[in-house]
Amino acid sequence: MRPASQNRRAGASPARSSHARRGRRVGDRCEDGGVDLLDVLGAGGRRTDRITHVRHIPARPGEHADWPAWADTDLVQGYRALGVERPWVHQVAAADAAWAGRHTVLATSTGSGKSLAYWLPALSSIRADAAGALLDPGRIESVTRRGSTLYLCPTKALAADQLAALDRLLTAGRTRDVRVATCDGDTSLDERRWVQEHADVVLTNPDFLHFALLPQHRRWARLLGSLRYVVLDECHAFRGVFGAHVGLVLRRLRRLAAAYGSSPVFVLASATTADPAASAARLLGVSPDEVTAVTDDASPAGRKTFVLWRPPELPGTPGPWSELVPDDDPWATPLPVPAQATRAADDLVPPAPDDVWPSSAAPAEGAGPLGTGERLVADATDRPRRTATAEIADLLTDLVVAGARSLAFTRSRRGAESVASATRSHLFEVDPSLVRAVSAYRGGYLPEERRELERAIRTGDLRALATTNALELGVDISGLDVVLIAGWPGTRVSLWQQAGRAGRAGADGLVALVAREDPLDTYLVHHPEAIFDVPVEATTFDPTNPYVLAPHLCAAAAEQPLRFDELDLFGPRTAELLDELVERGALRRRSSGWYWTHAEPASRLTDLRGAGGDPVRVVESVTGRLLGTVDAASADSTVHPGAVYVHQGLMFVVDELHLDDGVALVTRNDVDYGTWARWVTSTEIVAVEQEVAWGPITWGFGSVDVTTQVLGYQRKRIPDMQVLGSSELDLPARTLRTTAVWWTAPAAVLEQAGVTLEAVPGALHAAEHASIGLLPLLATCDRWDLGGLSTALHIDTEEATVFVHDAYPGGAGFAERGFTLGATWLRATRDAIASCRCATGCPACVQSPKCGNANNPLDKAAAVRLLDAVLTHATS
Repeated sequence: MRPASQNRRAGASPARSSHARRGRRVGDRCEDGGVDLLDVLGAGGRRTDRITHVRHIPARPGEHADWPAWADTDLVQGYRALGVERPWVHQVAAADAAWAGRHTVLATSTGSGKSLAYWLPALSSIRADAAGALLDPGRIESVTRRGSTLYLCPTKALAADQLAALDRLLTAGRTRDVRVATCDGDTSLDERRWVQEHADVVLTNPDFLHFALLPQHRRWARLLGSLRYVVLDECHAFRGVFGAHVGLVLRRLRRLAAAYGSSPVFVLASATTADPAASAARLLGVSPDEVTAVTDDASPAGRKTFVLWRPPELPGTPGPWSELVPDDDPWATPLPVPAQATRAADDLVPPAPDDVWPSSAAPAEGAGPLGTGERLVADATDRPRRTATAEIADLLTDLVVAGARSLAFTRSRRGAESVASATRSHLFEVDPSLVRAVSAYRGGYLPEERRELERAIRTGDLRALATTNALELGVDISGLDVVLIAGWPGTRVSLWQQAGRAGRAGADGLVALVAREDPLDTYLVHHPEAIFDVPVEATTFDPTNPYVLAPHLCAAAAEQPLRFDELDLFGPRTAELLDELVERGALRRRSSGWYWTHAEPASRLTDLRGAGGDPVRVVESVTGRLLGTVDAASADSTVHPGAVYVHQGLMFVVDELHLDDGVALVTRNDVDYGTWARWVTSTEIVAVEQEVAWGPITWGFGSVDVTTQVLGYQRKRIPDMQVLGSSELDLPARTLRTTAVWWTAPAAVLEQAGVTLEAVPGALHAAEHASIGLLPLLATCDRWDLGGLSTALHIDTEEATVFVHDAYPGGAGFAERGFTLGATWLRATRDAIASCRCATGCPACVQSPKCGNANNPLDKAAAVRLLDAVLTHATS
């Protein structure tokens, strides 16, 4: 039996010694060319076997244009003082279109200067109005109709960053007559009153528009009546259900602006997406013909090296009772592995410089599990791989020691804190002075904490940040050398946004996508063409979704009674839905339109971000200090009693969770374990909207009720993740009405697949996990936007059934996309399972980090046979 101390050591960093070996390079600066950062990642050749692909993206020269003749000369001088001697061609093209009164979307890369394209026309307009008032001060219209601009972005951090940038521009141009202010839920009433009465530019977010500005539009009459431009920054973030909500908020804004006599021009800034004009038009509720799209990026870009990385397998780490367990699980049904397929990892040759396998090194056809025909090497072992967060902590340590400035994107708040903490721990062993050069950044921090971290990484006081996607959007952080990405971020759009942080402003950059133990990540690091040779996704959302539309119709009626001639603005199903709302007593119909007659604000009927209510505040019990916030929907699983909460490397244990009050009380306590919630989920079919038959198999799509309840949690020791114990919880169940796609497997199909009655649950469960992991390849979503259920006998279908559902009220179109591409989706799922090198199933193919049943039961081989049998009946 192996001692516990050895178990802990088995999970330690295999590259730890490399940190110390490179300690002499602490003083080197990457910008001086003294360090080859790709060599730093590869640890001088000791980690290159983890690289599955290297892609070099060539540099791009920039193309300048002249300043537009209409541009305010003081603003132009301000830009020149800040180093912009001449704008890029795409900036001028977009600015000209906006100045001409065309709705405009600018879809170019990160760091391409999109803000100039909207601020130049917006501020020039304000300056022109101000000059007109000075020339004819006796005209009252000169004062009351001075043009204004409304800036909307997904996050408060981005609005604060834009405020700082505008202040620098206006100061440089000596144009202090433009009044700029942020206004959101954190703004005091006195400050809000000043903004209502005086501000020329208001920077805010769609949430504030929905909850405060539009319901109280009479207080904002000056702004709405003088609105010339509405800017939507990072509009590619408005996708899924959130995008549908924002689209309807914008329709409400257009409606009220028209009532006050204005017709603003909308200028949208986006990452590179497929068909940006169509997405922008859908967001605004106008025809695509009314939107000018500027997509040719004329800004310079440095050479970017993009590395795909798969962490190594861990050495054997048997638990304390491992000697009592047989080597072979008698209940497992492993895929047979041909003898010729057990080549050692050392036999593999890394990818050639031209990014293709040399013919002499390519594994033979059929070298994967027997009968799969995969060009992958199979191992007879079934060992887990190192986690992406542990791997990135090692890489980030070496980069900090080498003097690089880096961002490490993680998939969760827990991941950001874990990477930052592990990196600081590694650095302490090498050079304690570097510990303070690393920090975490995530949602839930207090605003002042986030501003300070942004300043520190921008100025170089910090060398590295481990962050969630909170820093994916346009906060101006330039001069970074490296971006590390822990796992597929959900979409190619997000991937390139995050990667764009490396080498901004024309400098060279290095990006590494580090695979998690996830079927999608495993597939992508072995299929680079699915990343680099496929266009980015279109932004998907549906503003006509009745579950999203209904509360916005109530909100619009509360703001101003809905008239018959306004219904087209909200889509073709509006009249039908209004009748239903009248029948349910939500609205009252009169000859002049539809009215909201209830005392409570209609805007409270919906939450734009689907968070399930107001955030839960995390408060330290002893001091009463507010540490941060947690989304209401995730509070049950993250701040339940007994949960470990980490904030900037400090550990707290939750004493009490008061859901009604929205407060979690915590106590400072350094423990050697983390907590993972355990929950149970059931799915009920409410309505079948579409159905097709593949012979004996039924494919269905419709509305479902998904009920989830957190039952307890496990305590796992860190870092070896050994389970220390579990506890039960008494928390309420939550029900989600959404849409799902499902397929059935009748007894005849199970028999055809050779799946016995005992193997059915494991086969279905494995197929469900893998299909959830692969659907993001076909729909603009992340696996965390999805949920699923598999059962050997479902009460509604009366057969073995696999469900995959959208994780948003009313659905977001992802399950429907899976329904329309069923055969393509299942083939990709089958191939991902079969190509994995493990024998009986692992986190890279059929295990899921979201599973509420501890990934049990799972049967990889039976899942492959079942999917093969199902696909023989596929009609498309």
